[in-house]
Amino acid sequence: MKLKIALLSAVLASTWATSSLAAARDYISIVGSSTVYPFATVVAETFGKSTSFKTPKIESTGSGGGLKLFCTGVGVEHPDITNASRRIKSSEVKKCASNGVNDIVEVKVGYDGIVMASSKEAVPMALTRKDIFLALAKKVPGPDGKLIDNPHNTWKDVNSSLPAVKIRVLGPPPTSGTRDAFAELAMEGGAKKFTDLKKLRKSKDAAEIKALMAKMDIPESAFNKKGKKVFKAVAHAIREDGAYVEAGENDNLIVQKLVANKDSVGIFGYSFLEENSDKVRGNTIDGVAPEFELIAEGKYPVSRSLYFYVKKAHIGTVPGVKEYLVEFTSEKAIGTEGYLADKGLIPMQDAERAAYQADAKSLKNFDASVLK
Repeated sequence: MKLKIALLSAVLASTWATSSLAAARDYISIVGSSTVYPFATVVAETFGKSTSFKTPKIESTGSGGGLKLFCTGVGVEHPDITNASRRIKSSEVKKCASNGVNDIVEVKVGYDGIVMASSKEAVPMALTRKDIFLALAKKVPGPDGKLIDNPHNTWKDVNSSLPAVKIRVLGPPPTSGTRDAFAELAMEGGAKKFTDLKKLRKSKDAAEIKALMAKMDIPESAFNKKGKKVFKAVAHAIREDGAYVEAGENDNLIVQKLVANKDSVGIFGYSFLEENSDKVRGNTIDGVAPEFELIAEGKYPVSRSLYFYVKKAHIGTVPGVKEYLVEFTSEKAIGTEGYLADKGLIPMQDAERAAYQADAKSLKNFDASVLK
């Protein structure tokens, strides 16, 4: 009997604690991507004005930081939603599951281009992904094919057609989804222009991988049976000698620094270029300008998808989560004529947008098998 009473008391205490926590937070808590932040802020403000719910509180923590917070557990002491400028990783899905976050709704909201921007007072640069890799990689192929510490000091060292201006690029930290996407789209795209690195990426033959690594002087300790992993380790490694400056998650701060120093180049999302078009311009990449139509048509080479993730366990516990989801996925928000397009979001094509809207409406569980 005493045991039963003790167990009942524990259950009641737990229920009371959960109820108290629920009562203590009557607003939606959102974390995550600095790129999705301005779009989510507009939606949150519209949601707060047009419904009886409080305006959600949003923190710009970066995609990686947001997913880390999101996956720490279920309960109102944890975020309800996280924004991401890349898709969730399988390792993050596992982290979520280990902390009881099992049911997640994935919402893709549209597209964004990653720009290499400069002050309008600077000389425009026609960059290629190869130029970007040679400018920013920690190690690059030398004359004999071996990887060497990046020797390039100016853009002209990288490509004789570029100006003799010192390489100084302001960009996001490793926790940022923009950094992840930039590494995948720009750095990998440039690394693939080198024959041996391209072979390494495609090879699954252990002997060939080992021979290529020896040829490029890649340490034996980096050996992995999958050449793609070794390739990514090379392509994603950013130099640490001052040419690349981690400027935090505040893209507006990068814009300010570009205005203050016309020789610097900044990495951020298209929406910030759109907002500050009177101060900065986007340099072309592989001959394509970072323009709305060119990103929407898939012609701009450095573009990515934008997402947010919803914790289903919080729907019905935290007021307004489902209704916020409805607002963000509405045609008036993410449609081709939606208010987010006016802010720089690149809308999805009709069929893709309809599919994600249907998944959001039905609160479809995210299927992690698509990540394999």
